[in-house]
Formats: sequence, C-alpha cells, structure tokens
Amino acid sequence: MNKVSVLFLLIALLFGLSSSQLQVDFYDSTCPSAEGIVRQTVDSFLSQNPGLGAGLIRLHFHDCFVRGCDGSVLLDSTPGIIAEKDSPPNLTLRGMEVIDQAKSRIEAKCPQTVSCSDILAFAARDSAAILAGGKISYAVPAGRRDGTVSISNDALQNLPGPSSNVQELQKRFDNKGLSLDEMVTLSGAHSIGVSHCSSFSNRLYTFNATFPQDPSMERGFANFLKDKCPINTDTTVPLDVVSPNRLDVTYYKNLRNHKGLFTSDQTLWSDPSTASMVNRNANSRTEWASKFGAAMVKMGSIGVMTGNQGEIRMNCRVVN
Repeated sequence: MNKVSVLFLLIALLFGLSSSQLQVDFYDSTCPSAEGIVRQTVDSFLSQNPGLGAGLIRLHFHDCFVRGCDGSVLLDSTPGIIAEKDSPPNLTLRGMEVIDQAKSRIEAKCPQTVSCSDILAFAARDSAAILAGGKISYAVPAGRRDGTVSISNDALQNLPGPSSNVQELQKRFDNKGLSLDEMVTLSGAHSIGVSHCSSFSNRLYTFNATFPQDPSMERGFANFLKDKCPINTDTTVPLDVVSPNRLDVTYYKNLRNHKGLFTSDQTLWSDPSTASMVNRNANSRTEWASKFGAAMVKMGSIGVMTGNQGEIRMNCRVVN
C-alpha cells in the first residue's frame, strides 16, 4: 500500500470515528428549535402530572438497556411480533404520549430530521432537571438514529428486575459498560415514581419459609406497605414515600433506614460492595446530582446508531 493510500485510509478511519460519535448541539443547524420544543412539551405535561417525569426517565433507561438507545421501546407490536413495550417488564411504562407530542411538533418544523431516540434522551434530561428543582443539569450529546427492530424477549433478557441482588445488578450494568458506582448513582432515580404492589409483595407476605416478611425491611415501613397493599391487590405506592415527586438523595437515606421498596434497592445498603456508595450519595446531594448527570450521559450512549445507520422515524410508534 503506497503513502497516498495509507493517508486516505487514515482519513476515512478518522471520519468514521468522528461521525459515529454523539455531539452536543447536534441539531443547531438542522433543527435549532428541537431541544426547546422537547423542553416545552415536557414542562407542559409535568405541570399537570409530575409523575410522568419519572416515567420518561425510566422509559429512556428501558430503551437504552435493550438494543441500545435506539427508540425501539417506543415501537408498537405488529402482527406476529410482540414489541418491547408489551414485554412484562415494560407494561407499566409511562410517558410515551409526551414523546409523541414532541415528535409531532418537531416534525411540523423539521421533517424527518430529529430522531425519536434523541427526543427521548432530551425528555429524560428535562424531566430530571424539573424534578430535581434545577439541581441536575447536563448537556445531552445527540445524533442517535432510530432502530427498526423491537422484540419482547430482548427486554426480558436485558432489564434488571426488582428482586435482583447486587451481583445480578452489577452483571446487567457491566454488560452495558456501566460501573458499579454508576449503577448505584442511577438507582437514585427510584426517589421518584410509583410501583405496583406486585413488584415487592413477596417481601411483605411470602419472603421465605423462615421469614414471611423480609427481615431487611423496617417493621413500621412494612406495616405501612401492608395497609397500602393487602394480599391479592395490585395498587400503586410511591417508590419514595418521603418525597415522591422530588429527584433527590432521600432514596439513599431511606435505604440506610431499611425503607427501600424493592430487594434491588435495599441490597445496595446491605451489600458491603455498595454500602459506602449509598452512604456517600446520601450525604451529598450536590455530588450525587453531578454524578447522576454524567451517568445519564454515559447510559445514553449505549449501543447508539449514528450516521447512516437505522432511520429517522416520522412516527415514533412505527418504522418508516
């Protein structure tokens, strides 16, 4: 290979690397109003229902952990194919109507320019900022392309469950390139939102043969939950009963008081490998908020498609 060929190869490789990376202000020249439209849409919905903010953050997480951050969680099922959103872990997802409205408004201004996956990443960021009272602020690198495949079983294989222990959680997050500390940091999103009783009722009534109730749960908290969740009912309760609509470090303080709702929450305090991380986050909201933003950016880059990969969906629920 001659020097000219080598030079062109290096240029091609460098171009390929740069084009595959997400960029802050990606739509500045092609659709400068995109992020503003998403922010206005999120603010409008959350002013009526703050709980949708937790739903949007969770929606982004569930998207990124399955096939990467490609908006595949937004796709509807089709004849013969059950999509991710209809998989058991995703049946309680909320906030898709927010994405639909933001997408519709953006399409009216900038047709087939802004991906659904980027809109979802922007919406999660804006939800975090609102629910944290402005304490969480981070720029979202964009340029994601939308996927065209959504399969229910992929969600089952990739998403951690509410009964996971630290080792199981660590494996799931490690598979996505996220560290143990980033896993603990992102778990702080459980300071907002709600859960169905069925996700933790085993901790109240049928923990194991020796203990009908999970001994790691504070007794008064367990009794409170039993009042809210009688046997064979499936109502909802806040993930954080102290400040259910505020994204803060109360979640970690609850864990120290043995008031984590899920096994996957309380295990972060009971396991020595993560207890010090819980303690550090509980003691510094500023540090945790900064780490949360950084971890969201890193999570938002999992398995992304860029350049000419995938597509820009015109409707987030169906492929073009």
